[in-house]
Amino acid sequence: MGLLDAALGMLGGNADQGNDPKAMLIQAALGMLTNNQSGGSGGTGGLTGLISAFQNSGMSDIVNSWVGTGHNLPISAEQIQSALGNGQLAHLAASAGLSQDGAAGHLAEILPGLVDKLTPHGEVSESGFGDLGSILQQVSGAFLNKN
Repeated sequence: MGLLDAALGMLGGNADQGNDPKAMLIQAALGMLTNNQSGGSGGTGGLTGLISAFQNSGMSDIVNSWVGTGHNLPISAEQIQSALGNGQLAHLAASAGLSQDGAAGHLAEILPGLVDKLTPHGEVSESGFGDLGSILQQVSGAFLNKN
């Protein structure tokens, strides 16, 4: 079992998350956010690319609230679909075994907290997030504290 599998097991309180679409979607979203290459199948350009996608879709206030240190504004599944586009959403949905609508709905719940925890000081780090272990600690802390 890899580090990511162990962290996802902690998130759900279950060591076997292989059939949990939400856990699989979290894994795919983390992959998207830590991949700094744009283009290709499912690449957004990492966190910076994701933020730009929301800003370019007219949702600067929403995404900036996630990055900032204040309250996270909510987002709808429809807004997720608009910002990510069918290609990126289809990739994430397929990775989790969900429909695009289902993936968009879960991402509307997941992304605000995920981006918030990956930007703890209210700014996007130019040097990235560091190692995967520290990312998983931040994310697992976010979801464990939420429950």
